[in-house]
Amino acid sequence: MTIEIIVFIAAILFGIVAYWRESKNNKFYRLVNKITHSKELQMEADNPKGFLYLQPFLMRLVWITAGFLLGLILVMALTPINLFVVQYFVSAIVGTLAGTYIASAFFVTKEGLSKENLVEAVQKGRDFIEDLAEGKPEAEAEEAAETTPEAEAKAEPEPEAPKKSARERLKDKGMIN
Repeated sequence: MTIEIIVFIAAILFGIVAYWRESKNNKFYRLVNKITHSKELQMEADNPKGFLYLQPFLMRLVWITAGFLLGLILVMALTPINLFVVQYFVSAIVGTLAGTYIASAFFVTKEGLSKENLVEAVQKGRDFIEDLAEGKPEAEAEEAAETTPEAEAKAEPEPEAPKKSARERLKDKGMIN
């Protein structure tokens, strides 16, 4: 059980490092993409996607499992040690997958705390406080007294013409009979 915990923690750290490295440089993914895809289907030069970076859950799981399976086959072929590796294998896959999501959470947080976003948030806060300071209670009372039933009647929206149902719209398009 202790070795499984150590493998799990090491796999989380490995997932974080792998995600971070791939976010900086995805040359290996580009190489694999260039080898496996025709010229028309190859990824664009400015596409940052990698094996883990910007991939959905299922593709991350597939790439991580394939990588660890390849590593397991190499270790089993090179060493005569035959342990109960299934537990460690699953622990490493789950830990690496968790590590990639932890790293992506840090990247999202880092992007949210960029200088431009912080300046924009501070400016919005200043504008809100200025709006609150400008709104005097006396002026609000005067505005409330000035509203008359005629003004309220004008403020009510006019009823719109009844809209066609979804079935009628599909009939108009000729999609159903």
